[in-house]
Amino acid sequence: MMRVFLSIMFCCLFVASTQAQANTQELERQRQQLKKEIDEAQKLLDKNKQATQQSLSGYYMISNKVNLQDRLLNVIEKDLHLLDDNIYTIQKDINKYDRLLDTLKQEYAKSMVYAYKNRGNYEFLNFIFSADNFNDAIKRIAYLKSYRTFREMQGQNILRTQELRRKKLEDLGVSKKKKSLTLDEQNKELEELAKQKNEQSKIVAQLKKEGKSLNASIAAKQKQMKKVNDAVKAAIAKAIKDENDRRIAEEKRLKKIADEVARLKKVEDAKNATATNVEPKKTDVVKTKTPIKEPTVKTAPATSDFNTENVALNASFERNRGSLPWPVDNGSVLFHYGPNKYESGTTWINEGVTIATSIGAPVKAVFQGTVILVAEPEDGKYMVTVKHGNYFTSYVNLTGLTVKTNQEVTTGQVLGRAAANLDGIGAIDFKSAKGYTDLDPEKWLRRR
Repeated sequence: MMRVFLSIMFCCLFVASTQAQANTQELERQRQQLKKEIDEAQKLLDKNKQATQQSLSGYYMISNKVNLQDRLLNVIEKDLHLLDDNIYTIQKDINKYDRLLDTLKQEYAKSMVYAYKNRGNYEFLNFIFSADNFNDAIKRIAYLKSYRTFREMQGQNILRTQELRRKKLEDLGVSKKKKSLTLDEQNKELEELAKQKNEQSKIVAQLKKEGKSLNASIAAKQKQMKKVNDAVKAAIAKAIKDENDRRIAEEKRLKKIADEVARLKKVEDAKNATATNVEPKKTDVVKTKTPIKEPTVKTAPATSDFNTENVALNASFERNRGSLPWPVDNGSVLFHYGPNKYESGTTWINEGVTIATSIGAPVKAVFQGTVILVAEPEDGKYMVTVKHGNYFTSYVNLTGLTVKTNQEVTTGQVLGRAAANLDGIGAIDFKSAKGYTDLDPEKWLRRR
């Protein structure tokens, strides 16, 4: 019974330990990912420090880093809670092992005292031969063997429990050491967070002093984005119109074929009807012509959807929602999709996502498709729109273009390189849409 109890207890402890380990590994993965993003954000800040000191982009770059620091501290806090729970659970298990060892040792001591008192051959033989009959004597022999086996098993249980307790003590030491290191890391990140918030406050104060130039910068940005958005919408409208024109032309072609087939069938039916009214001569051989088989006519869907190949591509694009690669290898989000509010209180709607990156960083297609637009909204700065079936992605503020209109591109193919934005730092605007409807690009990109 004791052996079964020990086995069940060991299984429960193993399951609990496995779950705790899985939670710890997930938190560690999140921590490493956030550290990587923080490092990337810091590199961008260092590269663009001169340009970002007194700019909106600088404020949002530091704000992004502060947000990442907060998220990292939240993960560290969760890790500390998990470590505390783990330490408590391990200590609880050690206490259980202590109580179990006391019970096992007491029972083992009793069995050893009994064995000592009955250690002689006389007591052994007297116990057997005092049986009333032969069957009872056999049972007594079996009992003595079982008792000896039980005593040996008690010793093994004590040794096994002591080993489990020793391992738990080691785990306790490891967890306490890790907690100490995690607390040190937390203090370090808190100091870094305070430093970044201080720098953020300085930029805010400077921007408020420069309210006039700030408003001019905002107006220039909005004017630029309106020009870009109008160009993208016009390109999408043209692409949809071209597809609809091709669909209508295909429908006309298929209808013409169907009309011709119907006319030939009507002529053939008239000939067959005339032939049946004339009685053939005995020497005549009646030849039956094989009727013309009417071809299957596929009617194109009466919608604005694209052809079969594009519909299949569209389905593939949809299946990749949340797992598309980012258009730049390293970068941080300056402005998210939707409403964005400046420190001055001005709110503007971003129809895409603005990503800060190194000037000259390669900008890549997030999915295979066809380039439908290459435009130059500013001198020396370009934009590219790629069609993926019913979906479209646009990449704005590029230099060194490597693609042209109507060119087929593959996932990850370089379209151009990131240029400096109005604040003088490397950044691109990335947009996505389904037909005429804008989408939140971040919901389609994989988690970083």
